[in-house]
Amino acid sequence: MPANYEYESQPMARSIISIAACVIIGAILLFAGIGKLSELGTIPGQTEFLDKFIPDFILTPELARFIGLVFIPWILPVSEILIGAALLIGIWPRLFALLFIPLVLGFMANNSYAIAIGREKFPECECFGIFGGLTPIQSMYIDIGMFILAVLIIIIHPGPFFSHQFWISKLLSKKKV
Repeated sequence: MPANYEYESQPMARSIISIAACVIIGAILLFAGIGKLSELGTIPGQTEFLDKFIPDFILTPELARFIGLVFIPWILPVSEILIGAALLIGIWPRLFALLFIPLVLGFMANNSYAIAIGREKFPECECFGIFGGLTPIQSMYIDIGMFILAVLIIIIHPGPFFSHQFWISKLLSKKKV
């Protein structure tokens, strides 16, 4: 084997892991975002935990209306779709994995609340909109897995921070010729 074999194979292994993590997270986010948008602006019941953790001087009636009528039913699913599509395509995986971290932490907080309240009140997580059917515990396992995958993307994706997947580089180099 050539002397530089280990050097050349390491970025390939890192790239494969990064691609797999991007595809898994991207597919889940697209699936969840489309499922939530398909419910045409409904709000999951678990979001009532915001009242308990956000102080009243911050959670004004106007902010509560914005969260309930715009952010959760519209901005959140669109964000999931955009981040999921970017990860699937391979555009700046580190950046979009980093943007995904606060999102998944919010999902984990929501599921933690639903688990703490109990199955009687929240038997199902509405995490996937019309494609639902998971319990909050099952959803929490998925969230933890996605969090780990996002951290892996941030740490091991080869290249600089704003690099993209290798097939995008090949496409861009063909257009320059």
